[in-house]
Amino acid sequence: MRRDDALLLDMLVAARKIVRFLQGLTERDFQANELVQSAVIRELQVIGEAARLISPETRAKHNDIDWHAITGMRHRLVHEYFDIRLDVVWETAVEHIPPLVAALERIIPPEM
Repeated sequence: MRRDDALLLDMLVAARKIVRFLQGLTERDFQANELVQSAVIRELQVIGEAARLISPETRAKHNDIDWHAITGMRHRLVHEYFDIRLDVVWETAVEHIPPLVAALERIIPPEM
């Protein structure tokens, strides 16, 4: 479980960064800012890679998290980088990342 704890923490740190990067921005701001786009995409990749490595036991224990969607997003961002839809990245970041932060905060041991 120790390895899973570290991976979950990696996911939480990356998700919090996304929230921070987008704070005060509109979708239009995001669409116009390549630096923020790159930063958000990178952290989504980190979240997806960490999620991919989480054990099946931990995934089953926390089935309220959509592990398949998270790893699928990572796959698209990494392997289909030439066709990234920024509207989907934005939607993912603003609609799905804050609930993910909340879910991860509930399951990560407080001493981490």
